[in-house]
Amino acid sequence: MVKQQSITSLPRSPDDDRHSRMVKYSITMGIRVVCIGLCMVVDGWWLLVFAVGAVLLPYVAVVVANNVIRPARPVIRPGAILPVHPAPPRQENTK
Repeated sequence: MVKQQSITSLPRSPDDDRHSRMVKYSITMGIRVVCIGLCMVVDGWWLLVFAVGAVLLPYVAVVVANNVIRPARPVIRPGAILPVHPAPPRQENTK
């Protein structure tokens, strides 16, 4: 018996997933811009902290943006639920 697909078990749509990753990337790069700006204002140990943030955050942003969420279970497609039978041969009318 084939298990029915539940709407709650379907993965997120590719557009929703892409949008979520773009927002995460934008937030991370925004934090990097703040770190670069603060590097020009602060000194001492804070300068080192913000400089490390400005250097490492692009790597973190790319890793987070490329993290595609895979569904835990495979999605059952209609072809897997309904058997596919070849069409019956056409019979021509001979009158």
